[in-house]
Amino acid sequence: MTPSPSGSTGVPGTDPAAASAAGPAAADAPAAADAPAPGAAADRALGHGLRTRHLTMMGLGSAIGAGLFLGSGVGIATAGPAVLVSYAVAGVLVVMIMRMLAEMAAASPASGSFSVYAEQALGRWAGFTLGWVYWFTIVMVLGAEITGVARIVTGWFPDVPQWGVALVVVAVFAVVNLAGVRQFGEFEFWFAALKVAAIVGFLVVGVLLVLGVLPGTSPVGTSNLLGHGGFAPTGVAGVAAGLLVVLFAFGGIEIVTIASAEAADPQRAVARATRSIVWRILAFYVGSVAVMVLVLPWDAPQLADGPFVAVLDLAGLPGAARLMEVVVVLALLSAFNANIYATSRMAFSLAGRGDGPAVLRRVSRRDVPWVAVLVSVALGLVAVALNWLLPDALLGILLNAVGASLLVVWVFVVVSQLRLRPRLAAAAGPAGLPLRMWGYPWLTWATLAALAGVVVLMLTDAAARAQLAATAGLVAVVVGIYAVTARRRARAGVGSA
Repeated sequence: MTPSPSGSTGVPGTDPAAASAAGPAAADAPAAADAPAPGAAADRALGHGLRTRHLTMMGLGSAIGAGLFLGSGVGIATAGPAVLVSYAVAGVLVVMIMRMLAEMAAASPASGSFSVYAEQALGRWAGFTLGWVYWFTIVMVLGAEITGVARIVTGWFPDVPQWGVALVVVAVFAVVNLAGVRQFGEFEFWFAALKVAAIVGFLVVGVLLVLGVLPGTSPVGTSNLLGHGGFAPTGVAGVAAGLLVVLFAFGGIEIVTIASAEAADPQRAVARATRSIVWRILAFYVGSVAVMVLVLPWDAPQLADGPFVAVLDLAGLPGAARLMEVVVVLALLSAFNANIYATSRMAFSLAGRGDGPAVLRRVSRRDVPWVAVLVSVALGLVAVALNWLLPDALLGILLNAVGASLLVVWVFVVVSQLRLRPRLAAAAGPAGLPLRMWGYPWLTWATLAALAGVVVLMLTDAAARAQLAATAGLVAVVVGIYAVTARRRARAGVGSA
């Protein structure tokens, strides 16, 4: 994370040496309203082959993963059928946050996305902190995804070692990401399309079950939805606890705004993609869970073990368990592919702003930041090794730090939009912003208050408290690293003056 001596300062258009001589205050000053985004010059070295359909499927592919296929059963067990309320509340909150992020991305596309906007709004420390916290988080997620795939595949082929599966996965997706952004986008489009098709197929089967159209079935009515203790058998507390379970399943959508810098028409592409993507994901999540709680009692053991398999078994589909294993593997591989892209572009952006090693800025003839891609892939393998080698206590701390980091990203997004909206509107002039957040600033403040409420809610839960504490520790470490590097920059500036 050592800043590059040739990197830009926190203020675009400013000579790096002059900024250093001016001291840390100048380096930390938020960007001017009419200045290009920090790192914009570096972004121009990247390809621009992504289309709106690529961005849309990348967002869907990143958000639709194990959190839906495996985690929805935990939410149902926590809140009963009222988990639908938890999903609806979480969905509305994420819609607000994505609208704010899309407003900034449409006005100023950047490969560093929310890290760049935090730097513009709050200063260089915020961009550095948010960028590296996000990068660390996704690297740890990469390790978890590879581990998950390896465990399932070795269950099919017991003679194949898990490390062998991990190496094959890493090699294949390294090639995909190094081939070029257009090729990556096309690959991810079809990969994510398989997941979407699986969910649509599940919803069709579920509706047929609910209506009693399938052989040997009858209309289910509302006996499961309202029986077995009622719609909310665990009360308001259960709905709140369910919110904590389902909220972070929506993570991954933010990759749309990271990829916007490599779109052929960034402003139009990110605006169109984000308008539809969140509503589609919300429909998939709520629709799937609604089917589950309609056709089976919420406390049925099958739902806890595997909710999708339970519904497909009820429909009499042979091989449902193996089919869902295949879908989960595809979901994890698609998310892994997209997350390599996200980590490499975030590292490239940080390096382009002088907040990372200069080597991460190297771009191949295919306009791909190849060093950043290889570093992300290699550290994903390191994360896999940590899953196997570290003591459970230490590994738990690292995974807990990842757990609440999405909340940090969301808070920074909201605060950044609150501060940048007037500047972006002024820079847009009479033409206006390509995409606008609704009800500014009131809905922005309301979203910030809702996130504060989530923090309070997490403090009431022992596991969530551990996540908050570990994430706070991670943020403190990154801020400390920034303070050290900023002090070095200041000394170098004084020494050269």
